[in-house]
Amino acid sequence: MKLNYKGLKDRAAWTAAGVKLPEYDWRELREATEKNPVWVHFGGGNIFRGYIAHLQQTLLNQGLARQGICAVSGRSREAIDKIYLPHDCMTLLVSLLPSGTMEKEVVASVTEGLCAGSDSPEDMEKLRAIFRSPSLQLVSFTITEKGYALTGLSGKFLPSTEACIQNGPKECPHTMGLIAALLLERFQGGGAPLALVSMDNCSHNGEKLRSSVITIVDKWLEKGFVSPEFSAWVRDEDKVSFPWSMIDKIVPRPSKVVEDALTAAGIEDMTPIVTGKDTFIAPFVNAEQPQYLVIEDRFPNGRPPLEKAGVYMTDRDTVNRTEKMKVTTCLNPLHTALAVFGCLLGFETIASEMKDPELKALVERLGYTEGLPVVSDPKIIRPLDFLREVLEKRIPNPFLNDTPQRIATDTSQKVPVRFGAAIKSYLAREDLDAAGLTAIPLAIAGWLRYLLAVDDSGNPMTCSSDPMLETLQSQLQGITLGVPESADGKLQPLLSNAVLFGTDLNAAGLGGKIEGFFKEMLAGPGAVRNTLKKHL
Repeated sequence: MKLNYKGLKDRAAWTAAGVKLPEYDWRELREATEKNPVWVHFGGGNIFRGYIAHLQQTLLNQGLARQGICAVSGRSREAIDKIYLPHDCMTLLVSLLPSGTMEKEVVASVTEGLCAGSDSPEDMEKLRAIFRSPSLQLVSFTITEKGYALTGLSGKFLPSTEACIQNGPKECPHTMGLIAALLLERFQGGGAPLALVSMDNCSHNGEKLRSSVITIVDKWLEKGFVSPEFSAWVRDEDKVSFPWSMIDKIVPRPSKVVEDALTAAGIEDMTPIVTGKDTFIAPFVNAEQPQYLVIEDRFPNGRPPLEKAGVYMTDRDTVNRTEKMKVTTCLNPLHTALAVFGCLLGFETIASEMKDPELKALVERLGYTEGLPVVSDPKIIRPLDFLREVLEKRIPNPFLNDTPQRIATDTSQKVPVRFGAAIKSYLAREDLDAAGLTAIPLAIAGWLRYLLAVDDSGNPMTCSSDPMLETLQSQLQGITLGVPESADGKLQPLLSNAVLFGTDLNAAGLGGKIEGFFKEMLAGPGAVRNTLKKHL
């Protein structure tokens, strides 16, 4: 059995292997999509293939949609050439249940995989034609928070941003410049309305997307590359909207256990690849079953009936409160704490950490004790129920096989929201005492200890990629395991950095506590474990 249009014709074999098949014809879907494209998605990774593409599949199976999705990868052609095209853009979605069983489904809602880059001129011409089409309703994104950043740590434009500004719409190495250029194509092609929807796991994602696109457009206007009329069109949210969203689904890297199970079932060519950007991608996607997507219902050119696929369509305030619930209290802080301590303590999976009494106590205190008092209640989802599902079903699921090392990626970008926001909420409340917090300061101290790149046994370890890794490690230089006093005077400048932590931790009255925890973790091998035991 091969995962492609031809291979699916033997439906009986797939059904016998326990695989659910699409209830529509992929080739007919592709023809309809080419004539009247509706949806383009940038960032064809696992969260897209394992969740967002499945939303459209649900609508197609119900007869509530007629077109599929055009997926656009970044500058590299690897994923398109090695994963998308050989399988006719189909994905084998494997839902991993806590019981140890797998539910398998072929997702065929993606009709085309394109690469956005100057080395793919045919793909770019197709993309420009799609953007000129009045039928296009939405452009969605899962490009990670870094994908929207125009500046580096210095506050200066990145080289790719500067190239977009200087070259104008014809040559845009930054994704935000490319989007601005494609919007110009649409404006010049008649200016039909369009929604640009960030579905990335970051706060105020729609605002970030809009700000970056408009910054590029403003620079082009200054240089005479575009007209004032185009600039006004992009700014008019009745013409070009940027809805906010909150997405939540754990989609770890492809599992060897899943690959072997699929191969044993007779499904061929399931081997993952590792791209040049060190991204793991396979013809299949393994994911947890729980999933949440909340979107601001602002689509000036119409939209698919996503609510029929389980999406919460609502207003911006509700999206914001749901996102704050997840990111600042009920999920993301727990994940980050488990990631850094999991690396320090030698764990290979996030799920296995929940069997550890100290780490289980840490995240329960983070969520139930320190998070819920300042939780943002979105009303559409009950925070206590969401948190309980996270702690009792989702994170402990042994079949997700997610790693601390993956979750620890880009932690510097996450800390101000995942911990800083809760601290600011405590500071704003007269009935709460930020100085009395324990789990949040422990998590921050644990991250600083992690940055030393030495595990709790005293052995060197590799820190996950992070745009601030070198900068932070240079500020911690000279701090030595076994010599707690080597940290004296080193943390104060860091802890007062409100950009890094979302607030000045020294002014918040937490600097001394965090420094104390950190120095305890420096006592020698085993000190991280002993510190957790002592304070939990």
